[in-house]
Amino acid sequence: MKAMNKTLLAVAVAASTAIGGAALAGPVSDDKVKIGVLADMGGVYADICGPGCVTAIEMAVEDFGGTVLGMPIEVVSADDQLKPDVGSAKVRQWVESEQVDAVGGLVSSAVVGAATKVLTDNKKIALISTAASNAFTTSACSPYNVHWTYNVAAMANGTVKPIVQSGKKKWFFITADYAFGHALEGVATEVIVENGGEVVGGVRAPLGTTDFSSYVLQAQASGADVVALANAGGDTVNALKTAAEFGLTQTADVAGLLVFTPNAQAMDPATAGGMTLTTGFYWDYDDATRAWSTRFKERHGAIPAMGHAGAYSMTMHYLKAIEAAGTDESDAVMAKMKEMKPDDFFARNATLRADGRMVHDMYYVQIKTAEERRDADDIFKVLDVIPGDTAYAPMLPECNFVKS
Repeated sequence: MKAMNKTLLAVAVAASTAIGGAALAGPVSDDKVKIGVLADMGGVYADICGPGCVTAIEMAVEDFGGTVLGMPIEVVSADDQLKPDVGSAKVRQWVESEQVDAVGGLVSSAVVGAATKVLTDNKKIALISTAASNAFTTSACSPYNVHWTYNVAAMANGTVKPIVQSGKKKWFFITADYAFGHALEGVATEVIVENGGEVVGGVRAPLGTTDFSSYVLQAQASGADVVALANAGGDTVNALKTAAEFGLTQTADVAGLLVFTPNAQAMDPATAGGMTLTTGFYWDYDDATRAWSTRFKERHGAIPAMGHAGAYSMTMHYLKAIEAAGTDESDAVMAKMKEMKPDDFFARNATLRADGRMVHDMYYVQIKTAEERRDADDIFKVLDVIPGDTAYAPMLPECNFVKS
């Protein structure tokens, strides 16, 4: 009898512990929501996301109140060094050992490709603010990918199409030699051909190239009407500087297919003034963008690039979805993110599609000349607003994760 009583007591204690554990676990795993920020913190892309994306995501957490469903929100960050193996290893450590629920930032498309595989395998959410490749909602789409700020399709449709239609038919590419550059060149080529133009040549330059002289000379010899820079960050700045030094800007248009405000600020307005491009955000667009950007500059020391604004906007949407879902469980949160309409200073006329692509207004802008600028932050003149349905490619049927 005593043995039976001990057995019954053990079962009762075990049941009580299980019930108590479930109650303590609550709707938020590990009693907190933890967001990782993975980005290039010191390389050629540091200015377009990097520490600025950490600042933007921290601002979103603070503006949300610092807690969700009664639990604290924590932000951690790491430098991916622009290396896919480094980035994926850090993400694996975060989600498997450090209870990270979602990862934001995510800049280099090669790194993001490796990181999102780890996140999908672990059913964790990728909050992609700054990667350009459209693969994350097409060939590498995932029910856990959210691609917010822009992609190569939006850049090509916004920038390339009007230039070809203006009569500049012959194009030459100087392309960053990795996934992002290849994707941008490929989509831009489709737009060129569809609108009656042709690609007369191209070269591929390693990420972080400082000497673009040989590439510029090949572009010059091609006789192209337009030399397209299918790169970003410091690569774009260095390529344009070399193009000006060799006189290429006097004989052909140079089109930056992905230019961020820090890059535009770094360019000589005598060379870059008049260049047109597409962006997902401009700090000086209206009162709402100016108000947030002023706060960001006070914290970060510089005006925001579109990746910074996108990181803030996406983080706020993620936290609102957790609140609406009543849990931080990824499938429930993703369902709420896609159900709820994004609407803030960044996301205009926006929809988060079933494939994870956030479709929103884009802006066709022109870099101002020195004479047009009132100060160092007065960079762009907004020429046109491009509706999201025009800028972004349609969703692929196989990436409709909520079609059932």
